[in-house]
Amino acid sequence: MKIVICGLSISSAWGNGHATLLRGLFRALHSDGHEVHFFERDTPYYAAHRDATSFPFAHLHLYCNWIDVLPSLQAQLNDADAAMVTSYCADGVSACELITQSNIAKKIFYDMDTPVTLSRLERGEMVEYLPAEGLGGFDLVLSYTGGEALTQLRHRLHARHVAALYGWVDPEIHHPVQPVDEYRADLSYLGTFAADRQRAWEQLLLLPAKELPEKRFVVGGAMYSQVEQWPTNVSYRAHVPPAEHSGFYCSSRLTLNITRGAMAAMGYCPSGRLFEAAACGTPVLSDWWKGLNEFFQPGDEILIANSTAEAVTAIQQDAGALKQIGARAKQRALDCHTAAIRARQLIELIETDSGSQPAAERDAYAYEEA
Repeated sequence: MKIVICGLSISSAWGNGHATLLRGLFRALHSDGHEVHFFERDTPYYAAHRDATSFPFAHLHLYCNWIDVLPSLQAQLNDADAAMVTSYCADGVSACELITQSNIAKKIFYDMDTPVTLSRLERGEMVEYLPAEGLGGFDLVLSYTGGEALTQLRHRLHARHVAALYGWVDPEIHHPVQPVDEYRADLSYLGTFAADRQRAWEQLLLLPAKELPEKRFVVGGAMYSQVEQWPTNVSYRAHVPPAEHSGFYCSSRLTLNITRGAMAAMGYCPSGRLFEAAACGTPVLSDWWKGLNEFFQPGDEILIANSTAEAVTAIQQDAGALKQIGARAKQRALDCHTAAIRARQLIELIETDSGSQPAAERDAYAYEEA
């Protein structure tokens, strides 16, 4: 199958959660014999932090402006089996219009940021990657978030057929490796700064660091400010390249996951960090959101904290107990949440007759009714 995708960026993983995920998905699709073409606008921000310009598993088409790339894009669409636009695509509206008006057999929109999309609509904001008329022109609308998000995609954006395609991990990239001295920590956190994560970040990392001066904490991610005011036992790395993610996780006794506010409120929103850390065998401490137990079993495969006191208790757990939690999480990730599994789910959804309800859609709605 040939799949053409217009999206945000796979050439740079700097401040961009899509890149690592899509690279893993494309690698898995390629391994199964599929051909992927990804069109990405060459923006200054990502160009300044680019860590790849070509891939053995996908054709990357970097372009400067929409008008110039149209002939190349249309040529690829002419013999494509499916075409997709993802959220935050720099030319999302134009790409949606081109694809929905084409003769492609399967037209797909994949919202990898559904709670953010829906919360912006709720506030009356313009969402620059969405067509004004909504998503009714697509045969299938995929959501990185399940549960109530799928209902809202139908009601607010007129999506005709919806399904959850949850996050995943690429075990070729994320797996146990030797610890790295500069990343050694009792608790680590890997994630770009986000204002709607800041309160939980302070509760679950910064305040525990103040209470446990003998413990070591490491934060990796772009756009943090006032770092000099952090406790001296908190180290900061402005960017951890994708190739070092496994080393980052494997150097921690415990790593932290914090969910963005809109996503936590929506539920059924597993971050890629959950699966990456689990695949490395690193135990995860996470905030709680509805549906989390569908992906990892609390207390057995993942630890939950909603307060500083709970985070401190988790950090002080016996090393052996933490290792067992990490081992069970690793097995769950490899059994249920790999890029290869999601790639097969995607192909199944593409091959499903658009006149019938996909199995993944039925499963997602079962969550709402339970």
